[in-house]
Amino acid sequence: MSARTLYFTAPQTVAVRRHTLPEPSPDEVRVQTLVSAISAGTEGLLYRGDAPSNLPADSELETIDGDFSFPLSYGYATVGEVTAVGENVAESWLERRVFAYVPHQSHFCVAPDELLVVPDNISTREAALVANLETAVTFLLDGAPLLGERVTVLGQGVVGLLTTALLAEMPLETLVTFDAHERRRQRSESLGADESLDPTVTGIRDGVEAVAGKRADLTYELSGNPDALDGAIAATGFDGRVIVGSWYGTKPTTLDLGGHFHRDRLEISSSQVSTIDPSLRGRWSRERRHEVVWDWLRQLEIDPLLTHEFSLEEADQAYELLEERPDEAIQVLLTYGTD
Repeated sequence: MSARTLYFTAPQTVAVRRHTLPEPSPDEVRVQTLVSAISAGTEGLLYRGDAPSNLPADSELETIDGDFSFPLSYGYATVGEVTAVGENVAESWLERRVFAYVPHQSHFCVAPDELLVVPDNISTREAALVANLETAVTFLLDGAPLLGERVTVLGQGVVGLLTTALLAEMPLETLVTFDAHERRRQRSESLGADESLDPTVTGIRDGVEAVAGKRADLTYELSGNPDALDGAIAATGFDGRVIVGSWYGTKPTTLDLGGHFHRDRLEISSSQVSTIDPSLRGRWSRERRHEVVWDWLRQLEIDPLLTHEFSLEEADQAYELLEERPDEAIQVLLTYGTD
């Protein structure tokens, strides 16, 4: 038996490479992958060659090494089953389903403390959304939506939709979302948005004011489009907050800060799941966020977000779908058969 790993080898080019099946060290386990989730935002930048090549792939995760230069193996949402344990690891780990922040690969070895055990009442496919839902949880912690606020979310990819679903559980006055793709707008409203609008038809500020009556108190920019940040600023009212969860990679943006931005005392903040606001770290450990994620995976209707599956060997088709026909897909999974 050999192992298989997906590599980004050049812009719009991926390849599956075979290598020797890894053996766990005394303090590790070996996991055989069942499914992994493609991150359409970050991996889309890699696929297009728009990620800064000299930036570390992830300085917070020990399971992801190197930078974003080609060729690279990447990914951070893998669910598998423990099939072997090192001599210092309890055999009770065998056959456990686990989640790991590792690249797309059929087998891998890690220390048990790098794994999250998947609860029995959560399916393997649902567990693949742990990283995306953790990102949405972090967005809410950073944005701190308040009772009666008007909130806007730009971008309804899978992370935007999960953010919308969590926000819909809050006692907000209005929740307005935007996305260019009809399928995602429909899903957004089914998850609790008061209205989901097409930004290519309705201006962001005009749309928010038409639905909410006033500009937003809190706006999330999650579209991945740097031009959308101007719309986020325009749609946010006095003393409002703009949370930028998008990563634009090498794509530049030019902001119009000569309008109401200065006088309205707007605050623009970045949010990224690998770290958390220092003011929250005393109470919100990574473990606590994971507990919240498992809880909401049980409560949210997320199966409709899992729209496509491809085998690892068909990964090129998966990325082509996300790049060329994003209106058809929300969350794409890679599957791994026995080999």
